[in-house]
Parts: sequence; structure tokens; C-alpha cells
Amino acid sequence: MRQADKRRQRNAAVKSRLRTLLKRTRAAIEAKDEAQIAQLLPQTISYLDKAATKGVIHWRNAARRKSELTRKRGGSARPAATVSQSEQ
Repeated sequence: MRQADKRRQRNAAVKSRLRTLLKRTRAAIEAKDEAQIAQLLPQTISYLDKAATKGVIHWRNAARRKSELTRKRGGSARPAATVSQSEQ
């Protein structure tokens, strides 16, 4: 029971932080605030990966959310200069 309680508390904290990051990132994308997006998007993607690694969310859930954020942003998270000719 003690282990379950520790895990429940940890999972709740991780999920809460994740929801906050997702909300802030989505708001920045809707406001088209490039400076805010550039700061929040990598941070949110990293935290999604960490939550999936810890087992707090399913890895496909994390992948779906990362994909959604980058699509809403309007492209990939990497700079356009690194896109090769075959990808265009």
C-alpha cells in the first residue's frame, strides 16, 4: 500500500505538470507567439517522453500528443535548413 501511494502521488504530480505544459504550449501556438513556442515546445516534448518512460502515460499517447503539437505549430520541430531534398 505504501508503494502504491508513493506511485500515485508521483504520477499525479507528473500528470499535473504535463497538463500545465500542454495548456501553455497550446495557448502559445494559438496566439502565434514564436518566442514562447520555441521555449515551450521542446520542453513539453521532453516531458512527454519522460512521462512515457516512467509509465505515467502510454508511449503512444505521448507520440500522439507530440505529433498534435508539431502539426498545430505548422511543421516539424527541426529547422527548415536540415530538411533534405528527398523529404521535400
